[in-house]
Amino acid sequence: AGTVVIDNTSAFRMDPQVPLVVPEVNPHAIERHQGIIANPNCSTIQMVVALKPIHDAVTITRIVVSTYQAVSGTGKEAIEELDKQTRAIFNQQDIVCQVYPHQIAFNCLPHIDVFLDNGYSKEEMKMVNETQKIMEDDQIRVTATTVRVPVFYGHSESINIETEKKITPQEVRDLLANAPGVKVVDEPQHNLYPLATDAAGRDETFVGRIREDESIANGINMWVVSDNLRKGAALNAIQIAEAMIQQELL
Repeated sequence: AGTVVIDNTSAFRMDPQVPLVVPEVNPHAIERHQGIIANPNCSTIQMVVALKPIHDAVTITRIVVSTYQAVSGTGKEAIEELDKQTRAIFNQQDIVCQVYPHQIAFNCLPHIDVFLDNGYSKEEMKMVNETQKIMEDDQIRVTATTVRVPVFYGHSESINIETEKKITPQEVRDLLANAPGVKVVDEPQHNLYPLATDAAGRDETFVGRIREDESIANGINMWVVSDNLRKGAALNAIQIAEAMIQQELL
């Protein structure tokens, strides 16, 4: 009795009675828990950490995101499958596919979780629905394409946003430079931008390639990378527990 469960599965994420929490974004939601707090999907977490400061400043109206997700998001068996397939290719051996429906080594699969009747994958709809819930704004239009790539650790995301008010790339950099959990790496002229290899094993969400979308009036493009097993899962759960202690809810 009195135990609080921080659930890392998808079972309760969209339950209206269960808070879906990213501490940098909506820590106040923890207060209304009824014994369960849901940990969001990995790809959603890093996106909302990067976008919340912008949304607070100029109100995001639309998000278009394409993800490049590491095999570790599937689990240990997927890591082993990528390793074995890579070795098999270099040794001119037959490829064996057990975890994924197609070869993942040297390939990209636009297929994460099951496909739904609307043509989207379940992973893509998680990003749509969870973003609106965490950002506490069901008016944000979100569309996602999620892709599994032959990377062991670290999810990368190409994000395009439209905002109510205009914001410049430099203003975005300044906002994110002071945002909790975010590290801006945005000096492309010096070949500095977020990389999965740099994010692996790190707690921060890395943001770079910040630039104006010249095809619309109020648009920004960015590239967001994070360790999917840390901020995308375990770290976020720990931060929820820490926030509960800070709020004297434990």
